[in-house]
Amino acid sequence: MGTTLRYAMVCSSNQNRSMEAHALLKRQGFDVSSYGTGAHVKLPGPSLREPNVYDFGTPYKFMHDELRRKDPDLYKRNGILPMLKRNLGVKNAPQRWQNNAADGCFDVVMTFEEKVFDTVIEDLNNRDQKVIRSVLIINLEVKDNHEEAATGAKLALDFCQDIESADCWEDAIDDIVIAFERQHKRKLLYTISFY
Repeated sequence: MGTTLRYAMVCSSNQNRSMEAHALLKRQGFDVSSYGTGAHVKLPGPSLREPNVYDFGTPYKFMHDELRRKDPDLYKRNGILPMLKRNLGVKNAPQRWQNNAADGCFDVVMTFEEKVFDTVIEDLNNRDQKVIRSVLIINLEVKDNHEEAATGAKLALDFCQDIESADCWEDAIDDIVIAFERQHKRKLLYTISFY
């Protein structure tokens, strides 16, 4: 299926929720990118106090190889190594939303956490609005674990297919959101901003 709109999937570290959705939408033929909004990329470590912290732009392969060297059993058991392997099949490295202006405009930005939703809105409002092109920013709250990320990706795909099938999403957005919320029993936050 060819799509006409450009989509961005955004979570905190561009590792789990946004990448699960990016991988699924990409397989379905969507024009999709993904980003994180955090200051750094954080992955679980041996304890809550010892996360693995990387800069955005650090290749997924580097993270994968480093964690495999550190403790292959732990990182396989907690799903981090398989997640990183999936990620490197989608793109080279995590990217930061706030540094993505060169990637052009998106039609739909989907976030998976309210804090990320707020950061995306604030960032777009602080950019110089050059083209006055509308962008739908939508939040689908998804817990940051592998099972919920898989569920969230399927819901993101459903929502994006609904947007894609509308003649004019700007006119249909209220009806699309209401129908989605009824069908999936999930509340969505959304707003329209501009590039």
